Amino acid sequence: MKENDENHMKHLLKHALPPVGHAEPVRDLWPAMLRRMDEHPAAPPWLDWVLACGVAIFAVVFPTVVPVFLYYL
Repeated sequence: MKENDENHMKHLLKHALPPVGHAEPVRDLWPAMLRRMDEHPAAPPWLDWVLACGVAIFAVVFPTVVPVFLYYL
């Protein structure tokens, strides 16, 4: 009974999943990626700078908290 269930499951899986034909891309994608990166340059990470300045200001205002932050890093 168990072997019959396994064979049935194999049969269902073979029919449910399409066969993988060509796993490689049809063309080279790297030149297109470089072109896309040149078209849209990365925006400056303003949120990162805001958070870093906030942490720096917090460390200046409350210097006793710095060891606590370092402990949790």
